[in-house]
Amino acid sequence: MRKNNFAILLFFIVGLLFSQAPTVFDPGAYKDAIYDKENAINRRFIPYTYLREADVAWEKRIWRDIDLREKVNQPLYYPVELITGRISLFQLLSKYILSGQILAFGTEEFIAPLELSVIRDKIKKCDSQSQMNVDENGNEIETKIFVCDSTSIFRKIRTYRLKEDWFFDKQKSVLEVRILGIGVFTYDEDKEALKEEFWVYFPACRPFFAKHEVYNVRNDSERRTYEDIFWKRMFNSKIFKESNVYDRNIIEYALEGINNLLESDRIKNDIFRWEHDLWHF
Repeated sequence: MRKNNFAILLFFIVGLLFSQAPTVFDPGAYKDAIYDKENAINRRFIPYTYLREADVAWEKRIWRDIDLREKVNQPLYYPVELITGRISLFQLLSKYILSGQILAFGTEEFIAPLELSVIRDKIKKCDSQSQMNVDENGNEIETKIFVCDSTSIFRKIRTYRLKEDWFFDKQKSVLEVRILGIGVFTYDEDKEALKEEFWVYFPACRPFFAKHEVYNVRNDSERRTYEDIFWKRMFNSKIFKESNVYDRNIIEYALEGINNLLESDRIKNDIFRWEHDLWHF
C-alpha cells in the first residue's frame, strides 16, 4: 500500500515538473529589434544661437523645391503605408497637425492658421457610402457610413518647398542658413502644375523632427533623424525663387529647361561666392 502511495506521489511530482504553464503574452518581450532604440526617442533639438540684427551683415531669402522623385530624396517620401519603426515626413506632419501640436497655415506668411477641420479634410478625404444591413425581423435598412482615405493626398505629393534665409554673421564670421517654413505641394494632373496644400513653421516642428528617424540606405544602425536631415542639408533641391524687387520666381523670367537650371545654379553660386570674396589670401 505504501509503495502504491509512493508511486502515485512520485508520478504527481514528475507531472508537476514537466507540466508547462500557459504562455502569457508580454508586449515588451516581443520586440521588432535586437536592442532598444533610445537614441532618437531621447533626442532633443539643438536651439539656435541668439542672433542680433547688428550682427547680420548680409541676408538673402531663398525658396527651394525638394523633388521627391529624386532618389536621394526618397527617404522623405517613404514609407507609403504605416509600418513599425519608420515614418515618412508627411505622416509625421499629419500626426502632430491632427493632434494640435503643430499648426498648419494656408500661406507661407504664417499669419492665420488653418482650422483643424479644414486641414483634416485636406489630409483625410472622406466620402459617404451606403451600406445595407438586416435587422432582427429580416428587413433591410440602409445606413450611411463615412470612409476616409488618408493616403489620397499623400500619394499626390510631389514637392516640399523650403523657405529659408541665408545670412552672414559677422560676429562669428560664418555664412549660415535657417529654414523658416516647409510647404507641402501636390501635383494637379488637370492643370499639370503644383498645388499648394499647406505650410508649417519649421522652428515649431524641430522638437518633433528630432525624435523620428529617417531611413539610411547604407546602415540601419546609423539612422538620422529629420532634424539631422535638414540641419546637415542631406537632401537635393533646386532653387525656385530668390528675393527680388519684382517678387517673381525663376520660371517667370527663365523658361523651364536648361535656362531654369542655369539660373538656379547661378543664384546658388552667388551666395557662396559672396562669402568667398570676403577673404583675401
